[in-house]
Amino acid sequence: MNFPKPVTKRLTTPSGITVEYDLWGELEKNAILLLHGGGQTRHSWKATAEKITQTGRCAITMDLRGHGNTDWSQSGDYTLNDFSSDVAFLIGELQINPVLVGASLGGLVGIYLEGKYERDSISGLVLVDIVPNMNIAGAERVKDFMLEHSKTGFASLSEVSEILSKYNPHREKSSDLEGLKRNLRKRGEKWFWHWDPMFISTERGEENPDMRNPVLLNELCSNITVPMLLVRGKMSDLVTEAEAKEFLERYPDASFADVSGAGHMVVGDKNDVFARAIIDFLNQM
Repeated sequence: MNFPKPVTKRLTTPSGITVEYDLWGELEKNAILLLHGGGQTRHSWKATAEKITQTGRCAITMDLRGHGNTDWSQSGDYTLNDFSSDVAFLIGELQINPVLVGASLGGLVGIYLEGKYERDSISGLVLVDIVPNMNIAGAERVKDFMLEHSKTGFASLSEVSEILSKYNPHREKSSDLEGLKRNLRKRGEKWFWHWDPMFISTERGEENPDMRNPVLLNELCSNITVPMLLVRGKMSDLVTEAEAKEFLERYPDASFADVSGAGHMVVGDKNDVFARAIIDFLNQM
């Protein structure tokens, strides 16, 4: 099957951050805006964006600040407010009212954006393995993995592949070493993750408390009136059955999809099942 090629574009926000994004299909007001998780890039959505465009819809994928080809913040501005300001500016410039699909960090940005920063800026919200009251032990495992090699780097792409396989053993090991380059940057003889390490250090510090504030995040989520869908990886340790149950009890109008055989990285673990859940949600809106 021939999939449309995305058109890569860039824009600079009022804060001076230049954002890179891909446009999949003809731009339309009710586009699907896909926001990746911490430590990922817009390329993590490739298979999902292809499936969305096959339904005749438009998809937009963007690198959040500090990730991929979008600028790093020289002053370490990585609060949910900062991320939301970039996303709100993109939405305003494109004159769209999208359904926002956010994985992990991207989902928190969606909650903050619609719950506080700019109400009615989106028409629907999909939370991909993230809830306001996330499992902190699971979140710490993710952060530990991200920081482990952030300063020392990797000697080769093969080393990266082995480490990723150990971290996510239930996913089939990829033989596409070239594809890993989307998530890495070479400095000297070593490979380093593409993201700004300051993003994680501030997330764990007092200067960026909103990321793990369930009281605030639930307050913001309560402000959201657009349709919501929670997609959980059934093997996730960040959104366990307990956290999912609590979310659905608190927000009974939200839809829910539990993806078997997937962990926190549900988009990559079981993309066919994930994409089908997204498209079904879009069809029911």
